[in-house]
Amino acid sequence: MADLKKEIKQMLVRRLKLKMEPDSIKDDAPLFGEGGVGLDSIDALELVVGLQKEYNVVIGDKSVAEKALATVNTIAEFVGASKTQGQ
Repeated sequence: MADLKKEIKQMLVRRLKLKMEPDSIKDDAPLFGEGGVGLDSIDALELVVGLQKEYNVVIGDKSVAEKALATVNTIAEFVGASKTQGQ
């Protein structure tokens, strides 16, 4: 799971062109809003596309997205659960 979290952080920085190092993103830091990474709705769309392309997971519902994209931890859990269900 640690490797997956590291990959997710690298994808966030690369795809969203964040001006920070992947290692500076805390696993439990909020990705959206104040006090966290500070992503916005445009970033959310790009993140959904990135997860679909890189991990073959689909987030088709806003309520699912709000829960799954909250932190690096929640993204890793979502990707892990999606891969398990897909097997």
